[in-house]
Amino acid sequence: MTTPKKRRNQEWLKKRRKRGMRGYPIGTIAFYGPTNTLATKIAVGVILEEDSEPEYLQRWFSDNGDIREDADTLDNAIEFLRSHSARSVIMMDGVIGCPHAEGIDYPSGEACPQCPFWAVRDRFTGELIQ
Repeated sequence: MTTPKKRRNQEWLKKRRKRGMRGYPIGTIAFYGPTNTLATKIAVGVILEEDSEPEYLQRWFSDNGDIREDADTLDNAIEFLRSHSARSVIMMDGVIGCPHAEGIDYPSGEACPQCPFWAVRDRFTGELIQ
């Protein structure tokens, strides 16, 4: 069931994505999860100028299902983008990789032991690489 709050969030994101590049600051939204069908992390960044890394970055996690279905988290992400005056919004389609941080949650150079799905797949296409 789609709630009015979720519908508003979806429309806000859809509208911002459709507008394309409107200048800086640019808001970025990416979803991560243990598989390509379940998102348990959303990372939202704000890039202030061309050829730079995000100046502001916020992450939210979910232990209770797909974070894309959590209206409160989407509200928080939208408020984060608004608070940093994002003029453009870029959002990846789908889940683009493991939600765990290499070198923090597992050793650098190794596959995440909690997300074997991504160990043998390209994170952007989901295609097998081995």
